[in-house]
Amino acid sequence: MATPHWLFGDQLGPGFLAPGDGGPARDAPVVMVEARSVFRRRRFHRAKAHLVLSAMRHRAAELGDRVRYVRAETYREGLRAAVGEGPLTVCHPTSRAALALVRSLPGVTVLPPRGFLVAHEDFRAWADGHGGQRLRQEDFYRWVRRTHDLLMDGDGPAGGRWNHDHDNREPPPRGATALDVPAPYRPREDDVDDEVRHDLDRWEREGIRFVGRDGPRRFPATRREALAALRRFVEHRLAAFGPYEDAMLAGDPVMSHSLLSSSLNLGLLDPAECVERAEAAWRSGGAPVNSVEGFVRQIAGWREYVWQLYWYFGEEYRHRNALGHRAPLPGWFLELDAGAVTARCLATVLAQVRDTGWTHHIPRLMLLGSHALQRGWDPAAVTDWFHRCFVDGYDWVMLPNVVGMSQYADGGRMTTKPYTSGGSYVHRMSDLCGPCAYRPDRRVGEDACPFTAGYWAFLHRHRDRLERNPRMTRAVHGLDRLSDLNALLHQERHRGDQPP
Repeated sequence: MATPHWLFGDQLGPGFLAPGDGGPARDAPVVMVEARSVFRRRRFHRAKAHLVLSAMRHRAAELGDRVRYVRAETYREGLRAAVGEGPLTVCHPTSRAALALVRSLPGVTVLPPRGFLVAHEDFRAWADGHGGQRLRQEDFYRWVRRTHDLLMDGDGPAGGRWNHDHDNREPPPRGATALDVPAPYRPREDDVDDEVRHDLDRWEREGIRFVGRDGPRRFPATRREALAALRRFVEHRLAAFGPYEDAMLAGDPVMSHSLLSSSLNLGLLDPAECVERAEAAWRSGGAPVNSVEGFVRQIAGWREYVWQLYWYFGEEYRHRNALGHRAPLPGWFLELDAGAVTARCLATVLAQVRDTGWTHHIPRLMLLGSHALQRGWDPAAVTDWFHRCFVDGYDWVMLPNVVGMSQYADGGRMTTKPYTSGGSYVHRMSDLCGPCAYRPDRRVGEDACPFTAGYWAFLHRHRDRLERNPRMTRAVHGLDRLSDLNALLHQERHRGDQPP
């Protein structure tokens, strides 16, 4: 009999059971463990718990008699019930904690990772060749494009440029409340979802706590649904994606984004098929090159880069705190209490997270992350919050994104500067400032924008470090022109952790 193969809850696509290249035998029995302890240890968003459990149970139903699906308190208990002390294979897990677990178990053979474009050893060779310290995403992205022949015309980039960011930073159309694009794919719930929701209700009565709201399910839980979502995005939404990928509208949180990150991170989609379909759309005239390049950059560039850095930087990276930020996350943020927040931009995005467990990358970085950075919140706590509260959040996703990109806690190992701004950026890239009680051009007073005031207070707090950064020198020297700096700093000291 073939050695059983263990599937984690983020290894749900067919590629994780495909034979060859060290994979499981074609007829290998499958083991899946639903470990309730995962939800006891951390307070996850309920929509995220629902999605993961629904996806796992749907996959088990597809596998039928081939799978032994065990519901247990811990993974160890579940594995003992499923296979005893027998041998197992498992694809390389996506977190360090999971990898440590499988390596601690007798008889478990860890196979190479699946679901990514670049092998760890290939990335390590590339990174070591670049000195191993300042590993820029743009350099990595071009290397991936070349080595995988992605969006290339011979030896050069398709469309003549590697980077179309200049064309992909448009503010939202003036006066629009939503982009004029077809709606994204929406799955239909079924009996499995009803069972999951019933179980989550029971777990809450038994003391397991969640945050946020659950339902209706917005993201694919099966391979069929994920493929339908990919097809709808490529055929109907990709063309409009590029120009407005950084824009925000209060009434349109989705804009023209793909909503495929959770499907990729559950293993329901493979990154290669996503970028190849996007490239095919450009070559057939179905989407402009700037939109396709922006999408390819998100997957073959940023997603792949973050996955590789998670492993390359090592466990110590988790504890980086170059700016010495120690403030705890306030209760209103932890509880996703959008109603407590006056600042319209932050209240709008916090409500999106509360209601769906998702918002796109600019609200994550330039609103949620930027506010945390300006307030000096502990980057480890911010990382944990993003991990728990987003349907696409996993340890490997959020650790580099938050520690490196959002909170600059690695001191510049991943990015060249802190990503934060005053209210003028939010005003330019959204419709969120108009009806707000605060004004984006005000630093001091009752109508002072918390992002504008917070930006200058952040620069002042870290002036010694930031003025040595060539990309920040001019901004830091702007402090010398502020006649109301003392009043601003007094105002920010007394704001504390009150909701803005």
